[in-house]
Amino acid sequence: MKMENGPLSDVRVIELGHVIAAPMCGALLSDFGADVVKIERPGQGDMLRVLSARASDGVGAWWKTLARNKRLMALDWKSEDGRAILRRLVENAHVLIENFRPGVLERAGLAPEVLHEWNPDLVIVRISGYGQTGPRASWPGFGRAGEAMSGLAHITGFADNAPMHPGFPAADSTTGLMAAYGAMMALHAVQNGRARGQVVDLAIFEPLLRLIDYHVPTRTGAGLPVDRNGLQAPNSYAPAGVFRARDGKWVTISAGSAATGRRLLEAAGGKEWAEQPQFQSLDGFAEHMDEIVDRLGAFVAQHDAQKAIDIFQAHDAVAAMVYDVDDILADPQIAARRDIVGVEGDDTKVVGPVPKLDKTPGRLRWLGRRELGADTRAILQELAYDTGQIDTLIEQGTVAEPGR
Repeated sequence: MKMENGPLSDVRVIELGHVIAAPMCGALLSDFGADVVKIERPGQGDMLRVLSARASDGVGAWWKTLARNKRLMALDWKSEDGRAILRRLVENAHVLIENFRPGVLERAGLAPEVLHEWNPDLVIVRISGYGQTGPRASWPGFGRAGEAMSGLAHITGFADNAPMHPGFPAADSTTGLMAAYGAMMALHAVQNGRARGQVVDLAIFEPLLRLIDYHVPTRTGAGLPVDRNGLQAPNSYAPAGVFRARDGKWVTISAGSAATGRRLLEAAGGKEWAEQPQFQSLDGFAEHMDEIVDRLGAFVAQHDAQKAIDIFQAHDAVAAMVYDVDDILADPQIAARRDIVGVEGDDTKVVGPVPKLDKTPGRLRWLGRRELGADTRAILQELAYDTGQIDTLIEQGTVAEPGR
């Protein structure tokens, strides 16, 4: 089940993880051709299967996208025979992804040292709440703890209200993205002879900490706090905001410099207002931010959303409508980019592979399937197990396939 033209079509991945971060990592690799074997416990399966709304065919919508392009194996890898199967998988793999609490693999006799005895070039991606080291390594940790510890929740929302978490699992999702990035760096080092297999260690708060990273130098270098600032970016010098238009839709506008800020002002209030002395520098914008935001908001409120956006665009200023999912599905730019994709015979649509490579693009081959252990038998056959051995493993509960 390889994707012949995918840039990762020669990469074999074992996904021992569950729920979001590790499956996101596996999905990103599978989009570009990696042969990802997702391992689930017989009789249980990944909790992700039931964590979201069900599609029309009864399969979890979230499962469909995070288990896309993956082969499914039901394996009790903690049992003696299951460990032997896992060893054969590891011996033929390039990457193993797990997101258990530190110590789980070690207690199962699967510490990195053991895995590297089986395959010295194996890249082991380890995702956990607080990382494999440090005083909190053994603590339980989910995505919201990562969003809190990274500082994201603190800077999200309004100053006079409680900190807010974003409307999607930001910590889990960015950790999956960074895990895929780390896996590719480590694999590149192996393939170029710079290193043997190594551990990629990710705490779930670290990707957001890295992506937000301006707040640390702002505090340590400039001596300024970084706090919630409503619709403005923290310590913002350029105008930005989200405003309700006359038709009830929302418009977001932003500027990144004094020049782009003046384009917003000219669109909303005319050239005379935009060319006033106080708007010739970002410091001037910062001093008059309340006036600017009030006037921009009043301008947007006088127009339907698309009309306001057209006026801003005519002045080469940045403005966009705040989309809900129906807007996303109907947008011609998103359609032109083929960002929403599906497979024949399934009504469910998902977001397609990103980024877009012009020679070896990613591709959606299939969506996550209902059947637990759908590919168990085929994978065992690839590992040189015969029919009798496979049937015995199924009967004793070491592995499972649909209906057994």
